[in-house]
Amino acid sequence: MTQGRSGIRFDRVCVAYGGNTVLDSLELTVEPGEVMALLGPSGSGKTTALRAVAGFVRPASGRVFIGERDVTDLPPHRRGIGMVVQSYALFPHLRVADNVAFGMRAQKVPKAEIPGRVAEALELTGMAAYARRYPRELSGGQQQRVAIARALAIRPGVLLLDEPLSALDAQLRSGMLAELARLHRELPDVSILYVTHDQVEALTLADRIAVMDKARLQDVGTPQELYRTPRTEFTASFVGGANLLPVRVASGSVSFGQAELKVPTDGVAPGATATLCVRPHLVGLGDGPNALTGTVTEVQWRGSTHRLYVEVDGRQVKADVRELRQPPALGERATVHFAPEDAVLLRAGVTDDD
Repeated sequence: MTQGRSGIRFDRVCVAYGGNTVLDSLELTVEPGEVMALLGPSGSGKTTALRAVAGFVRPASGRVFIGERDVTDLPPHRRGIGMVVQSYALFPHLRVADNVAFGMRAQKVPKAEIPGRVAEALELTGMAAYARRYPRELSGGQQQRVAIARALAIRPGVLLLDEPLSALDAQLRSGMLAELARLHRELPDVSILYVTHDQVEALTLADRIAVMDKARLQDVGTPQELYRTPRTEFTASFVGGANLLPVRVASGSVSFGQAELKVPTDGVAPGATATLCVRPHLVGLGDGPNALTGTVTEVQWRGSTHRLYVEVDGRQVKADVRELRQPPALGERATVHFAPEDAVLLRAGVTDDD
């Protein structure tokens, strides 16, 4: 259904507004057929990067490539991209089929081809039965499917998704995540750049995630790599909300406050300071290896789990444990623990430039 396999390459792309750099020397490649999520907080530069690919912002320096083509100087309609934004941007006076056909008419696709391609795109997104309806007659999730169908109908090599699910409620968002995953399986040649601040969306959909902060690329890797072995404290905290504890490294162990903790220390010299990273769901309650005892400061019931906050030597340690029949009371002393293999040691001062 696409114009052919094409990826995206940012070659040291910088974007600035009024002397304020909003995207700083981005070097990143999205492989043909890959889903790359740009993940980061508001103001991190992720949407600016997507808009640079779309042609809506012009880099102050650097080049943008789609496939082998340098598209930096091309207008948006000549880049062969489809784009979906969070506001749907459907024309309220046009029926669903006409909304989907709009981009093809703008590209001057032969009139005889348009009905078949509209039907194909609506079928692909599960909206074939709604072709004659107006946007006001659709739910939010259905409107977003129409927006995706419109983007796919032009047969793009690259699909840009800018926070496409943020306007949906939690149940619709979960369903649309499954639909987007299915679409990717059915369109293996389309390269997708997916902007989100939601780590669940990124972990669920992406082949790789590029973590952005303060206009710079901080980390990039598969969801499993970034979750299990983050390189930086920012990645560890933003992707999965890790416990981060300042430690001093010994041989095969680290010290945190008065506790000696057995963790892998490969590549970190004894005597160095570092940050110990361990995910809350890997922290257990009660005695065990690498035990830490402190004061319970908060207990949150989350249905199937409890999240416990335990203050140890002035630091909060979070533990996500199976729902407790009798959770500890606030102010009570509690011991938590984690296995050595579940900890990652982050060297002090590691950045995206290392």
